[in-house]
Amino acid sequence: MSKAPEPVGSIEVAVGHATRLLEINPVLAAEQAGEILKAVPAHPPATLLLGVARRKGGDAAAALDVLGPLAAMHPQWALAHYELALALSSLDRNAAAITALQRAVTLKPDMADAWRALGDELTNAGDAAGADAAYAQNIRASTKDPRLLTAAAALCQNEIPQAEALLRAHLKKYPTDVAALRMLAEVAARLGRYEDAVTLLTRCLELAPSFTAARHHRAIVLHRQNKPAAALREVSELFKKDPRNPAYNNLKAAILARIGELQDSIEIYAAILAEHPAQPKIWLSYGHALKTSGRENDSIAAYNKSIALLPSLGEAYWSLANLKTVQFTNEDVEAMQLQLRRPDLAVDDRLHLHFAMGKALEDKGEYAASFEHYAQGNQLRHAQLSYQPDEMSTHVRRVKSLFTTQFFADRRDYGAAAPDPIFIVGLPRSGSTLLEQILSSHSLVEGTMELPDIAGIARSLFDKGKKSQTPGYSAVLAELDADQCRELGERYIAQTRIQRKTDAPFFIDKMPNNFAHIDLVQLALPRAKIIDARRHPLGCCLSGFKQHFARGQGFTYSLEDIGRYYRDYVELMSFFDAVLPGRIHRVIYESMIEDTESEVRELLEYCGLPFESGCLRFYENERAVRTASSQQVRKPIFREGVDHWRNYEPWLDPLKKSLGTVLDAYPAAPAF
Repeated sequence: MSKAPEPVGSIEVAVGHATRLLEINPVLAAEQAGEILKAVPAHPPATLLLGVARRKGGDAAAALDVLGPLAAMHPQWALAHYELALALSSLDRNAAAITALQRAVTLKPDMADAWRALGDELTNAGDAAGADAAYAQNIRASTKDPRLLTAAAALCQNEIPQAEALLRAHLKKYPTDVAALRMLAEVAARLGRYEDAVTLLTRCLELAPSFTAARHHRAIVLHRQNKPAAALREVSELFKKDPRNPAYNNLKAAILARIGELQDSIEIYAAILAEHPAQPKIWLSYGHALKTSGRENDSIAAYNKSIALLPSLGEAYWSLANLKTVQFTNEDVEAMQLQLRRPDLAVDDRLHLHFAMGKALEDKGEYAASFEHYAQGNQLRHAQLSYQPDEMSTHVRRVKSLFTTQFFADRRDYGAAAPDPIFIVGLPRSGSTLLEQILSSHSLVEGTMELPDIAGIARSLFDKGKKSQTPGYSAVLAELDADQCRELGERYIAQTRIQRKTDAPFFIDKMPNNFAHIDLVQLALPRAKIIDARRHPLGCCLSGFKQHFARGQGFTYSLEDIGRYYRDYVELMSFFDAVLPGRIHRVIYESMIEDTESEVRELLEYCGLPFESGCLRFYENERAVRTASSQQVRKPIFREGVDHWRNYEPWLDPLKKSLGTVLDAYPAAPAF
């Protein structure tokens, strides 16, 4: 017998009213359903409503008395079998519930709730494979679930708070809905809450181990978290099912590039492109890997190929500009201008093109027009970010209030014993890559990259403080004992091991932002070397303003913000000079340019390294360089860039004002 026709008139109104009562007052809903059945005995929707109301009211046995006969009378009614199953499950009649759910999904294969409930029941029954298959069907069916479609629409429109609220409400009712769990993980990832995203995706895979989309997403998040070994394990699992999948191979190539396995990364990209040549963004990634490995001509060809395939791809033009050695032709400029005139051009493409145009016009000596493009690119990027300049200023004040000479003296024996790391800190575009190239030309030193591990440890301390309502991470750091500080240092050494490819006893961590974590380095790695790369504030800040960074460095997209950040940096380093005298070796960029050999000898002496002439021929070093200066440091010292900022001086008043006394005092630090 098929489902009875829908009621009409007052009965339909009454059923609708009772249905609305279900969530807020199931007992009253049951009474309403009973009244309908008095008027129209055996009315199918009212009977179903009565059974559901009894279950929701806590009387599963009474619900079963109603729903069992109803499902028998209407064997083709999927919803009746689904509700019967829920009543059976409430009475711990697992086998019968599974049978009813299997009947429901056979009748209505797109019934997402029934697939999810079946997965739950099969999990309880110990049938992992069956549960996995059911959850996979739940995912497929959920694409038609209007509750999830609304959340998905909010996610697509980047309405993150709305999407999160909808998904959390849904998961409160249906905690094993793997499609919703994965969507909430996407929300967490967009908010930078990567630990939460991994936790949610892990739960997805516990419920549905073959949920490949969740596994792929987890691999991506682990990659973003700088957990390459774990990310590669996930990719290996994905390869078991689909080893030729270009998305999986692309991710593996990106992970390998991150850990310095460039040749393998390049080979994977080449293989993908041999099979799928019309992929502009993979050509772009291929170009990045080639650039890092020093194959400049090949990287240029790859970038040009991506432009040929997708002329609006602003990042490809910026990548050419970012080589710092490419001179755009008049035809290139016209092509970029053509794209910028398009009203439908994506914001990311537009801002990349503005930065590229800034470089193109700078090379032509058209500084006013060049600055205008740089300013527009920065304005677009600044609008995308939520950079808060007060955060760094507050951090500086907290550090100065917590850490004293005596504090560090009392903890001189804290931290890990490893002397391996050489930290190069400062601001981006301060000459730090030059120092890295010089030091990595020494036989005892290995260059790696801008490692995010110190910042990651700081973030974990911040999260710990957040849970205990401790403001900032420095207060948490100040409370750590000797064992905890040693563990942090050992954790850093272990995490960075994957980046080391040689047996050199020392390695370089060139993350400039680590200047904000000197307190952490001192307590966790007291034998590490710390080098502060400093450049004239106008030259450094303007260079940062002209640079579009792939990620982070949100302070660089406003002249006022970057000037304030530079000022905070000088104040913090001046403080550490006072409380840890002699601990940090400072290299003034202009001095390195003017008297390279003397500066290099002093640098090596500070690091406890014997002088090697190869450090003066750093441009012969063929190591991979993973920064914006990768091509510049493959050439001998050049002096032309020292005062290049003067070409833009007419537009630098906001920067000068923001820098204040730091500008006047350079290269010394003013009194703070």
